[in-house]
Formats: sequence, C-alpha cells, structure tokens
Amino acid sequence: MQQQRNYDRIAQAIAYIQQNFQQQPQLDEVAAHIHLSPAHFQRLFSEWVGTSPKKFLQYISVEYAKNILKQQGSIFDATFATGLSSTSRLHDLFIQIEGMTPAEYKHGGQNLSIHYQFAETLFGEVLIASTHKGICALTFVQHQADALEQLKSQFPQAIFKQQADQFQQSALVLFQKDQRRLADIKLHLKGTDFQLKVWQSLLKIPMGQLSTYGELAQAIEHPKAVRAVGTAIGNNPVAFLIPCHRVIQSTGAFGGYEWGATRKMAMIGWEGVRTHATV
Repeated sequence: MQQQRNYDRIAQAIAYIQQNFQQQPQLDEVAAHIHLSPAHFQRLFSEWVGTSPKKFLQYISVEYAKNILKQQGSIFDATFATGLSSTSRLHDLFIQIEGMTPAEYKHGGQNLSIHYQFAETLFGEVLIASTHKGICALTFVQHQADALEQLKSQFPQAIFKQQADQFQQSALVLFQKDQRRLADIKLHLKGTDFQLKVWQSLLKIPMGQLSTYGELAQAIEHPKAVRAVGTAIGNNPVAFLIPCHRVIQSTGAFGGYEWGATRKMAMIGWEGVRTHATV
C-alpha cells in the first residue's frame, strides 16, 4: 500500500516538473505540490527515479533545448524557451549532460573527426568508431549502410573517414583474447550522470560472471531504480566492451539484448568457457 502511494507521489512530481520546467521550479515548490518535506521528497525521488529532482529537471530542460536547436533556433532562443537565466547556464548544462557545447550540438559535431571501420568478430560483424579521445560507438551490424547511416545521424556535420586506428585495434583484440584488460580500453562516451554510473558498474562485472538488474541497482545505491537501470543498459552505445550482456533477470532468464538474445547467450557461454579454462 505504501509502495503504491510513494509511486503515485513520484508520478505526480514527474508530471509537475514536465509541465512546469520552463519556470524552473525549485525543490521546495515540487515537494509542496505532493505534500512532502523537501528532504523526504529528495530522498524518495532519488530512490524511485535514479537521479535527483534537480538533475531530472536539467535533463528535461536540455532535451527541450536540443529540440529548439534542431529547429534552427538560436542559443538565446533555447535558453529563453527553457526558462534558464542565462546562456552560460545552458552552456554548463550541455557540457555536463551532452559532453559538448550548445553550439557544437547545434552544428551536429562540426569539425569532429570520426574514424570507423567494419570488422568481423566471433559474434558477428561490427561497426566500430572512434574520436581522438577513444571509442565512441561499437554496434553489431546487419546491413552496413544502415549501421553507418545511424552513426552519422548522431553527428550529421562530423567528418567521417573509413580508417582503422589504434583505439579500434586494441578494442577488437578483446574479442579474441582475455577481457581482463578491458579497463585499458579508452572510451569516449556521453550520457547522463546516471547512465555513466550504470555503465561504470557494468565494467566491474568480472568476465564469466553474471549480475541482475536488481543487483546492479543496489551496486549504484539506487535499489528501487531497477527500471531506470534497465533503460540505461539499453542505451549502452558500446556493445561487448561495456558488458551489458552480463546482466540477466532475477529469475535466471537471460532476458533481452539490443543486438539479439542469441548473440547474448553466445557471449555468456564463450566467456564462461574461457574463464573455466583459465582456472
């Protein structure tokens, strides 16, 4: 009964933030709307949503600003439309959440150089891409043209060059050799604080071992945010290197996988055999 009541309160809070984000409501205001003290609301919201009310408001604001910029609106337009007090606040939020400035987002990654290649692995063909900082994408491929188009849609103004580099080669070696050196691979990822925290926890699951969504939620100290953890795992942009295939349901069922359940089972089996062989 109490669980349902808490869920209803958080649902009301989310709806209130979504409807009033252009006024940038403060914590006290949202808490009062659902008849809770600010401290109680802060704790309850973080448990259920996996992030703080302030962060949630920031994500809503940035997503709205991104739509304005996509429609060729100016940075000032996006700042005004989201209710932020200055363009510098919008700039700071974009750096924090998107890993780029509003101008860089507006121009679709202009002047960003991305190298990519298609490669065969034990588990099928992949498209792997990298910037000067590290691997930015790795996805299993059904059709090369579709996979490349999807990658380019993320940075429509970036400079793409089909070229292998050391970042890519080091990552591809892990499909053949011991994955215990996974931490040595350089990644260049952008995501929310919550997503990055989930992805970091995935990297801590040892090769040959499995975890559940609930255990992962416990590990990042958000035990009630199981659904949010599942969503973050589903948004993993780097297959295999960030081992989301090692997460299964609490019932023991393997569950779904962005790149196919059969491939997930093959990965788990391969890692299990290699781990057993080295014992």
